[in-house]
Amino acid sequence: MTASIAELERDIIRERTLAGLAAAKARGRKGGWKKIITRGQELEAKRLADEGKLSSTDICKRVGISRASYYRLVV
Repeated sequence: MTASIAELERDIIRERTLAGLAAAKARGRKGGWKKIITRGQELEAKRLADEGKLSSTDICKRVGISRASYYRLVV
């Protein structure tokens, strides 16, 4: 009995969530994180990596990105 009530409640929550997402999409809103790294930072990091003169730490400091972001972009 309790399980069926919990399932019904879960279905109602799901319907409301989907309706809210659809309403936000209709207003032009998107979900997810905003991009933090600009296209210029990305290109600069790739260019410096291709040159091969600087270490990954130096490239990250110069471009202003984290090492994790650097490896996500370059490798």
